[in-house]
Amino acid sequence: MKVNNRRPKVVVIGGGTGLPVVLNGLKEKDCNITAVVTVADDGGSSGNLRKHFHMAPPGDLRNVLNALSTWPEIYKDIFQYRFDKKEHNLSQHTIGNLVIAAMTEMQGNIYDAVQKLAHMMNVEGHVYPASEESLTLHAKFYDGTEAIGETNITKQRKMIRYIDVKRSSDGGKPKASRKVVAAIMEADMIVLGPGSLFTSILPNLMIDEIREAVLNTTAQVVYICNIMTQKGETENFSDADHVRVLHQHLKQHFVDTVLVNIESVPSDSVDSDHYDEYLVQVSHEFSGLRDEGCRVISDNFLDFHDGGVFHNSEKVVNELMYLLSDSV
Repeated sequence: MKVNNRRPKVVVIGGGTGLPVVLNGLKEKDCNITAVVTVADDGGSSGNLRKHFHMAPPGDLRNVLNALSTWPEIYKDIFQYRFDKKEHNLSQHTIGNLVIAAMTEMQGNIYDAVQKLAHMMNVEGHVYPASEESLTLHAKFYDGTEAIGETNITKQRKMIRYIDVKRSSDGGKPKASRKVVAAIMEADMIVLGPGSLFTSILPNLMIDEIREAVLNTTAQVVYICNIMTQKGETENFSDADHVRVLHQHLKQHFVDTVLVNIESVPSDSVDSDHYDEYLVQVSHEFSGLRDEGCRVISDNFLDFHDGGVFHNSEKVVNELMYLLSDSV
């Protein structure tokens, strides 16, 4: 499919495990891909490297680079390998995170580090950190209290009223990375998610330049709604609640289309010990989605593997390609 005799431009914004699912599918299509990746994670290996090297957290960037890489699978497996010996200093660090940390030190900044690695890994498309500095999440809850830091925020198990991001170094307003705004403004489609609403998607959109670009671009904006609610983030949320939060944060209706899974998730299909952040399936409120001005595409988008439930990459991307062709 071509748009004015060129490959359609798709910008995917988010982080976590959901973003690579979409990117793996898009990589097989004839489109120009840009991934804009959150840099507000403060847990696990990413959090430790962020703290010790004063760098943007590498984990989400690592997963995206791996998803878009055309390396042989054995190279990808090495890049994703995580040390598991508890007594070792490298415990829980991945090879890829350490490589990104080293490259950041060599290049002097995360943006150039990622571009060098993308070239080295034969990445299909572009990978940009949302900001070139480490960011810190700030949350206000409905009970009037506040919390700082992604891990601390979700640990509260409170209803989040508002999320914001600030530079970790000095608490100032963050700026978007080079080329991010241009990519959004030139895009044919913006894809949000799937991913954690408050900690993977919104941190990107709360950067002023990115927010304004998403609101002003002529691209159609598609939100891929999560399959499951998440502990400390979207407990008891419907699909319409997800979109309401997005619109409330950006103070404008901007999501054009929502992809919603309507197939039931069997209770024994998710390893609750491994995926302990998942609670129950997101409920449906189609009238509420229409009230938010959204076109709704509902289907069985489920894919089960590794003890978890995920979006089916092929089905989701086929819908995205249909939406692109339908808008031409």
